[in-house]
Amino acid sequence: MRRKATDRPVLCQALTQKAQGWKVSIVPRPPEPIDHVPRPDALPPDGAHPGPGGPTQTGMWLLAPTEERNQATLDIDLRSTLEMLRLINDEDAKVPGAVREVLPAVAAAVDLAHGALRAGHRVHYFGAGTSGRIAVLDAVELVPTYALDPELVVAHPAGGAPAMERPVENVEDDEAAGAAEGAVLAAGDVAIGLSASGRTPFVVGALRAARSRGAGTVLVSANPGARAEVDVHIGVSTGPEAIAGSTRMKAGTAEKLVLNAFSTALMVRLGRTYSNLMVAVAGSNAKLRGRVVRILTEATGLDPSTCALAAEQAGGDCRVALVTLLADVPVDAARQALEAAAGGVRQALVLLRANTH
Repeated sequence: MRRKATDRPVLCQALTQKAQGWKVSIVPRPPEPIDHVPRPDALPPDGAHPGPGGPTQTGMWLLAPTEERNQATLDIDLRSTLEMLRLINDEDAKVPGAVREVLPAVAAAVDLAHGALRAGHRVHYFGAGTSGRIAVLDAVELVPTYALDPELVVAHPAGGAPAMERPVENVEDDEAAGAAEGAVLAAGDVAIGLSASGRTPFVVGALRAARSRGAGTVLVSANPGARAEVDVHIGVSTGPEAIAGSTRMKAGTAEKLVLNAFSTALMVRLGRTYSNLMVAVAGSNAKLRGRVVRILTEATGLDPSTCALAAEQAGGDCRVALVTLLADVPVDAARQALEAAAGGVRQALVLLRANTH
């Protein structure tokens, strides 16, 4: 006789099986309501690291919110293509609001990284799988967008460069490899780990190693209940994925939004913009020279010919040209003011005005 779902035991009656050398505990439970709030999760303590897939050596399964079943998409495989896409889009629409809730933590991370870079230190990203690829994307794009030295914000994807083109999934479980990557940090640097569950061994190893060397530490996760030994935890409550466990979806989107906001705010704090214009750019080719002139025109309200001449006299350096135009000073004076202001245009202008009174 077939047993009804309601007849299943719902208390902690664990069915244990052996699989790939570790124990998996399956705890039956009834379906959760749509508004279910996932229970708090935690990083395992030292000596009880998760094995492949997440169970600890004691066999207890620590379920992350992203691994839970999403009650809104249980019949996604029965829907039409358009209905399926609407379900996915409905889930995606929840992410910006979830990120907004953790902006105070993002701000703390920005301030931590800003202090580090101002003091001559570096920022390092660590991640595995989707998280590692998002980390690389963010770090790499800062170079052409803000003319940032590529050694200042560095990404460490688990598995290295090959993992960018082909999945190397087993490396995420290598805490020792993460610790080896984290060992390159020095006191004063900042390590930012990205992990949907908040407990990926590679990321945990990197953060612990960085912290032991006196670096600041930040964790970006989709698990607000994750317990981590870090200075700042940005735990975005994205909830269950449309496809259970597919963290390249909402969790990955949240990581991208967090890093977009984090690194952009960091560049603004470092003076790499003037207003909302990217002024940390050098006119090294025809395309960039045209961009410099457009930025100068927007920032000063002057005609393109005047701005093009200023850019040429500044050797293509947009910030130098902008200061010469706004403060009406020679190129050398503009360069000196920018150096004294650590590259910030507004602060350079303040210094120049102060020197004229």
